[in-house]
Amino acid sequence: MDADDQRPQRFSFEGAGVYVDFSRQRASAEVIQGLHELAEETGVLALRDAMFSGVHINTSEDRAVLHTALRLPRDAELEVDGVDVVAEVHAVLDRMAQFAGEVRSGAWTGATGKKITDVVNIGIGGSDLGPAMAYVAMQHFRDLSISCHFVSNVDPCDIGEVLAPLNPDTTLFIIASKTFTTLETMTNASAARSWLVSALGDAAVAKHFVAVSTNAGEVAKFGIDTGHMYGFWDWVGGRYSMDSSIGLSTMIAIGADNFNAMLAGFHAMDEHFRTAPAEQNLPLQMGLLSVWNRDFLKVPTTAVLPYSQYLARFPAYLQQLTMESNGKSVRRDGSAVTYDTGGIYWGEPGTNGQHSFYQMLHQGTSTVACDLIVIAQSPMNLGSQQDMLVANALAQASVLSLGRTAEEVAADGTAPELVSDKVMPGNRPTTVFMVKELTPFSLGTLIALYEHSVFVQGAVWGINSFDQWGVELGKKVALGILHELTAGESDDATLDVATRADMKKYLSLR
Repeated sequence: MDADDQRPQRFSFEGAGVYVDFSRQRASAEVIQGLHELAEETGVLALRDAMFSGVHINTSEDRAVLHTALRLPRDAELEVDGVDVVAEVHAVLDRMAQFAGEVRSGAWTGATGKKITDVVNIGIGGSDLGPAMAYVAMQHFRDLSISCHFVSNVDPCDIGEVLAPLNPDTTLFIIASKTFTTLETMTNASAARSWLVSALGDAAVAKHFVAVSTNAGEVAKFGIDTGHMYGFWDWVGGRYSMDSSIGLSTMIAIGADNFNAMLAGFHAMDEHFRTAPAEQNLPLQMGLLSVWNRDFLKVPTTAVLPYSQYLARFPAYLQQLTMESNGKSVRRDGSAVTYDTGGIYWGEPGTNGQHSFYQMLHQGTSTVACDLIVIAQSPMNLGSQQDMLVANALAQASVLSLGRTAEEVAADGTAPELVSDKVMPGNRPTTVFMVKELTPFSLGTLIALYEHSVFVQGAVWGINSFDQWGVELGKKVALGILHELTAGESDDATLDVATRADMKKYLSLR
C-alpha cells in the first residue's frame, strides 16, 4: 500500500450498485494476472455461460443450474429441456403475488374470519435460512401488521416457543419442503397441525396452511388445498432458492413490488457477472481472490462482518451457500482433489464483533480473511451514529490490513515492557463492500455477488458446487437410531459401539 498510492483506484470496482475495494487483499497485479490465467485454463467463463444457458452442469444429478432464471424479467427468453422456463417462473410468481396481496390486505382470512397477523415458515436449510435472513434484512420494508416467524430445528423447543404466544385464529403456516417428506420439516409441520386442529378442528387446516412443494399427493394428504401449493424446480438448489416460492414469507412481509425489486437486484448482478469484462467483473475477482487466499496463502477461513444490524443473519446464510456448495473433496470427473477447497465462513455484525472475536482477528496465530460490508445510508436518522458505525468499519479494515509495528507502538509512548503486547501483525486479507442503502434491490445484488463468487471458486477447483451428498448419510443413520430410541432399545449391531453406548445413556436419562 505504501509503495503504490494508486492501488485503491486500481483494485476497486463497481457493478450493479455494489462498490468493492480489493486493495487490502495480499495480491499484486502480477498475482491478479496469474489468477485470470488460471480462470482461463480451468474454463471458468465457459462454465459460466453453460450455466446461464441451461446446460446440465450439475453432473452428479444430471440437472441444469438455473437459480439465475428465477430473476429473469418477464420478457426474457430461455428454453431448457423443451420447457419455457421464464413462463413457468413468472406463473408461480404471479400466484405468489396474488396470495401475498390477499394476506396483506385481509382478503384472505383464517377459518374464523379474522385477518392473518402471524406467518410461520416451517422449513430447514435453504427453505429457512434465506427467508429468515431476508426478513431481518428487510425489517424497514415490512408490513408492521404482520409478523413472520421461522421454525427449522426439530428440537421441540423451537416450534414450542414460536407457537406459545400465537393465536390459532390469526396464524398462517407455510410448509416449505420440495418433497414434503423432509423429516425435520414434516415433524414440525405435524406439531403445528395438531396445535391448530386442537383449537379450530380439521376443517381449518386449508385456511391456515399453504405449501411450498412439488408433491401434490402428500400436500393434499396433509389437508392443504393444492391450489395453494407453490412449486419450484429441480434446477434450483435449496441454498439458491430464496428468490423462488421459498420466498413466499418474504413476499408476504414486504409485498410483491419490493420482492420484485429484490429479484431485479439479483438479475442486475447476474448480468454484471455474465457480461462485465474479466478485469472489472466483481464475482470473478472475488472468487479468484478467495481461491488465492485458500490455496496459495493457506488462509482457511473468512469472517463476514456486516456493519448493519439488519444483516445480522447474513453470515449464517452465507455459511450454507459457501460451505455446502464447495465443501467437496471430489472433482467433477470423480477424482480426488489434491488441494484445499471450501473455505470456512462465519461472522457477526460490527460493532458487536469488535468486542468479541476481533482480538483473534488482529493478534491470533491463525490468519482470517475478512469481508466488511458497509451501508452508507441508514433509514434511522439518529445524529452521527451512522458515521460512528462506518468509522469503526473503516478503522478495522485499516488495522486488519496494515497492522501496527513495534516502532509505531513505541513512538506512541508505550512502556517498553508492553510494546510487544500491542503490536498488530496486519496483512489480514480484507475486502470492503459498500452499497448506498440496504434495499430489496441491494440485498439481491449482495446475495448474487456471493453466489457467483462461490461458482467461480468451484469452477477453478473443478468440483460440482451444486450437489450436497455429504448431508445424506447422517439423515439415513438418524432414522435407524430413531427407530431404536422409539422402541427403547440401544443394541443395533449395525451401529458402532460408541453410538450404542451413547444411546443407552440417553435412554437412562430420558
